[in-house]
Amino acid sequence: MAVRLKQAGYDDFVVLERANDVGGTWRDNTYPGCRCDVPSHLYSFSFAPNPEWSSTFSPQPEIEQYLRDVTDRYDVRRHIRFGHTVESADWVDGEWRIRTDQGDFVAQFMLSGMGPLAEPADPKLPGIENFEGDVFHSARWNHDLDLAGRKVAVIGTGASSIQFVPAIQPEVEELHLFQRTPPWVMPRPDRKITAGEKAVYRRFPLAQKAVRAGIYWARESFVLGFTKLPAIMKQAQKVAEKHLQHQIRDPKLRAKLTPDFTLGCKRILLSDEYYPALAQPNVDVVTDGIAEVTPTGVVTEDGVKHEVDTIIYGTGFRVTNLPVMDMVHGRDGLSLREAWSDGMEAHLGTAVSGFPNFFLLIGPNTGLGHSSMVFMIESQIAYIVDALREIDAKGLREVEVRPEVQRAFVDGVRSSMKNTIWTRGGCTSWYLDAQGRNTTLWPTFTFRFRQLTRRFDAADYRTLAM
Repeated sequence: MAVRLKQAGYDDFVVLERANDVGGTWRDNTYPGCRCDVPSHLYSFSFAPNPEWSSTFSPQPEIEQYLRDVTDRYDVRRHIRFGHTVESADWVDGEWRIRTDQGDFVAQFMLSGMGPLAEPADPKLPGIENFEGDVFHSARWNHDLDLAGRKVAVIGTGASSIQFVPAIQPEVEELHLFQRTPPWVMPRPDRKITAGEKAVYRRFPLAQKAVRAGIYWARESFVLGFTKLPAIMKQAQKVAEKHLQHQIRDPKLRAKLTPDFTLGCKRILLSDEYYPALAQPNVDVVTDGIAEVTPTGVVTEDGVKHEVDTIIYGTGFRVTNLPVMDMVHGRDGLSLREAWSDGMEAHLGTAVSGFPNFFLLIGPNTGLGHSSMVFMIESQIAYIVDALREIDAKGLREVEVRPEVQRAFVDGVRSSMKNTIWTRGGCTSWYLDAQGRNTTLWPTFTFRFRQLTRRFDAADYRTLAM
């Protein structure tokens, strides 16, 4: 967003960042084995291709470095106020008054880049306060702790766990994996990118652009299975079933690891190392629910006590219960939590009625289960920049999306969501809110979202002139 603002001629802005460097989720998630599950060439900014990716699926350190490089290349760092934790933001007398732990700011417009994968979701385990060992979340990995010879409990079997479990399994004495629901795991078609390929991308940037386009359209075809033709997912599920059968020979363990929902209902995970790690003799996959935590272990509902000295949460993030909901107050003091009491919603996932001059990046129903979030973010950025240009051209002071426009958009999204695999696939996932609504994902093709966000239409907004 900052790069595009500068390119559009806007220079009077600040980026408030609570951490001490850029990188977001790729700065915070440094657990062993962390990497992207979207191909590298697509998981990068369209305006800043990277010919130096080491593999087709980028590891975390490379993505973090890429984000730092882009920050410096486009001279964004001077706009960033690091170590500034936003405590509140209030719309008062036609301006945003933003309070941070390092001082206050006043702005005409406020753009939220507080992504949904930012606040770890720690489970509420009875007795956890009495545990005498070490406890941490995968997004807050304790690198000072040597896991060699440790008896480790891993809670959760999502996208993070399937990456760090194979990485730590060889060094721990025991690994107890507490699984509530097994995920579908597909083979990961990862390979090293050759020196020759990198040379071609450096010399002929259009070649990398063509590869990116090919990956994009291949990924876009997945939407058919998620939303239009569920029979396609049945065929894909056979690939996942064969992957499981090939890598797990023990029928009892295989039964534990076989999901009872349709592939795609939860996030599809990619790994060639996860299943082999679980088949090792020092690993125990536990499917009984957790009853309590004692000072020296975890007791499951079947009465068995699992002696451990370390607990690692692989339990994901607060996606539908974002801290920003309590932080931001719009017209008449209305908080986002109050505005979203019936579920998160926004026009184009970007503008919220009752909150003038406020735009969201990765807002409600802009998430993806098949492709790159960078594509969605860039679509929203283009829309916001066009809004600012329109506001300048028409001499406007305020814009606020009309409630009926927002309602029509949200109703359309919910209607499109009804027959998708995410709502009819037979699972409960982090895509769903407390009411069981999918307020997270975009329900159709991403090119359709780009079409909708291509131009800002002032007629959709209440406006106030200067």
